[in-house]
Amino acid sequence: MRSLSLLSVLFFCLASAQSLQLVPVVGNLSRPLFLTYAPDGSGRLFVVEQGGTIRILQGTRLLPEPFLDISSLVSCCGERGLLGLAFHPQFRENGFFFVNYTNRDGDTVVARYRASGNRADPSSARVILTIDQPYANHNGGMIAFGPDGMLYIGTGDGGAAGDPLNAGQRLDTLLGKILRIDVNRSESGHPYAIPPDNPVLGGRRSEIWSYGWRNPWRFSFDRETGDLWVADVGQNAVEEVNLQPASSKGGENYGWRIMEGDRCYNPPQNCNREGLVMPVITYTHSQGQSITGGYRYRGRAMPAFQGAYFYGDYVSGRIWVATLQGGRWQSRELLKTDLNISSFGEDAEGELYVIDHRGAVYRLAQR
Repeated sequence: MRSLSLLSVLFFCLASAQSLQLVPVVGNLSRPLFLTYAPDGSGRLFVVEQGGTIRILQGTRLLPEPFLDISSLVSCCGERGLLGLAFHPQFRENGFFFVNYTNRDGDTVVARYRASGNRADPSSARVILTIDQPYANHNGGMIAFGPDGMLYIGTGDGGAAGDPLNAGQRLDTLLGKILRIDVNRSESGHPYAIPPDNPVLGGRRSEIWSYGWRNPWRFSFDRETGDLWVADVGQNAVEEVNLQPASSKGGENYGWRIMEGDRCYNPPQNCNREGLVMPVITYTHSQGQSITGGYRYRGRAMPAFQGAYFYGDYVSGRIWVATLQGGRWQSRELLKTDLNISSFGEDAEGELYVIDHRGAVYRLAQR
């Protein structure tokens, strides 16, 4: 990875006279995949490293000791590793946070830990959920608490190519789904409960909130409206962003493997689109090959972008912004970088960050 001094500040001037820059925050990270904050007023940022560690950013200072190190439990790398982190809404009181990782067998594990100060207790682990993974790729990995206090979990279709298990459309598997569980209660011998208002979909897995996902790589809740934005990585042709309104009762089918984005996939022509939810944003592989979902901007430092949705591409390094125009979401390219954009991040004030998988974190700023 090149040093931060060489990467410096990147920006792209828009025709509208708006411009954006990426301000270096920290480097020398090991395969960073995610960044988030704890809802405790501390101002700390937490960076997930794929090999199994979580680091703390205090201002621009990277603390030397990891917040959590579970590298001995984690299989890495490729699409495996420590993939997700979510702090409990009452973290200030209970110290709980949750991680999503692939274990030494390659299976998905969602586990809860307890922290005090700048260190988590590795012995406090409580496994919440384990999902068998048939292949090494498409593990999903995003976890986040919704405005309703429920934990949402993104799972890929289990891997290989073309969803050979048809997991995205099946309701008897947790693969290819977004799950919704209540981690504040336990029932039926599980360390979690099924929210009573989860949709009834006719399958055997009541954890399912929505289905038809290939590999949802990053989703986020709009902190103002509660809407859920989900980016789903495509197969050979189309990348997509989907929008689930806060008023949704769940149960939507987002199409995979019938659809890839807004195109038929299986069958390749004349597929039945009835009952499928179409994406609000798509782009083809001429622009990028692996979408990274972001956030709808609700901070104060970039007023020209208030309410815009930011997203990027891991392969091409492009960053786009989408705004609602005439009832449709319209995108424009803001930056073309040489970064491997593994994730976006949001701090307590709603300011946005870009994570370069090669080892650096940048802050998005209006120029």
